Amino acid sequence: MPKVGMEPVRRKALVDAALRVIGDHGSLAVTMSDIARQAGVSPALAHHYFGSKEQLLIETIRSLLRQLRSDTVAALKAAQTPRARLSAVIRVNFHADQFAPETIAAWLAFYAEAQRSEETRRFLVIYARRLRSNLLAALKALLPADAAERIAEGAAAMIDGLYIRQSLKSAPIGIEASIALTEDYLNALLVSASPFKGGGTTTSNTQGQMT
Repeated sequence: MPKVGMEPVRRKALVDAALRVIGDHGSLAVTMSDIARQAGVSPALAHHYFGSKEQLLIETIRSLLRQLRSDTVAALKAAQTPRARLSAVIRVNFHADQFAPETIAAWLAFYAEAQRSEETRRFLVIYARRLRSNLLAALKALLPADAAERIAEGAAAMIDGLYIRQSLKSAPIGIEASIALTEDYLNALLVSASPFKGGGTTTSNTQGQMT
């Protein structure tokens, strides 16, 4: 019988273990026993808390999304201008926790699973919509709606592309380099699409302010 009050602790340990095991394997072809062993609990206890491996994997991707959302909300609250909010969204998506090798491997495994699992695909669609929405909200305060839509799509694609490229062990791109590339892309398009061309230039400082 599980100890009273231990369920949240054990559930988190199993989710964390699932992330590590998926990252190590590079796919979702892992067993409940693999995950339970990594968490230091019995397979029976893992089944008690989650019922099946599939439910544990769904909770793992939920956990990734919750953490990303929490980090994004905090970063946006600290940003004081639309341009600073763009920089905040970029930096959160390239945060060290998100760039951990096991996290990258897990995200890629979930993308592969989304081709077969409607539930997994739904969670990844939620992620994509949130990223686009956060970028678009800031861009609409700086640009006409049509330009904002186009640039939001491009920036989201660039973030995802740089993230995927990080999984290539032979050609990794670091966090700061990924941030700088995305900032340069946005700066160039903001200047070209701004209705106030010639009225100022953008900077790529840490705050991402427009001057």
